[in-house]
Amino acid sequence: MPRIPLLTREQLPGDKQPLYDQIAGPRGHVAPPFAALLNSPDVAARVAALGEQLRYSGASIPAEVREIVTLAVARHLRCQYIFTHHVASAKQAGVRDEVVQAIQDIAPPRKLLPKEGVFVQFTQELLEEKRVRDATFAAVEHLLGPRGAVDLIVTIGYYGLQCYLVNALGIELEKDVPPLMPAAP
Repeated sequence: MPRIPLLTREQLPGDKQPLYDQIAGPRGHVAPPFAALLNSPDVAARVAALGEQLRYSGASIPAEVREIVTLAVARHLRCQYIFTHHVASAKQAGVRDEVVQAIQDIAPPRKLLPKEGVFVQFTQELLEEKRVRDATFAAVEHLLGPRGAVDLIVTIGYYGLQCYLVNALGIELEKDVPPLMPAAP
């Protein structure tokens, strides 16, 4: 049970209802994390705009890379909601089942193809060590360029924000959605 209300369009003040529509626009709906964020409508709109930029409007990183780091962030932060919902997005973006499984199992990234493992490694270093090693950064910059490296870091931060929001507010999977991430030990 979420700790705060998951707001519908009708529950927002009239002048804030267009923000609901903006969030729903590219996504086709307002998912529970955004319904919770709508308790602070202007913040919700800004967070949604960043997510829209990263997912739909021209971020420089390929969808496959974005979904790899999204799963790695969600797994690291033990966010069942984001992990489970992004497994399908990852597969749709072309992420191999072996990559999803390795992230799910917290397997060493070196067991993946280098072009996949480097993004898991980058994410793990940033989240665990609060920085990225020179060699890891150089590999990512080589693959994505400077803009892509920045977009990758922002993507990690964005999904970290989403995971913290979901975890802190107690947003659970919908009743008909089976969890795909193992329970924490």
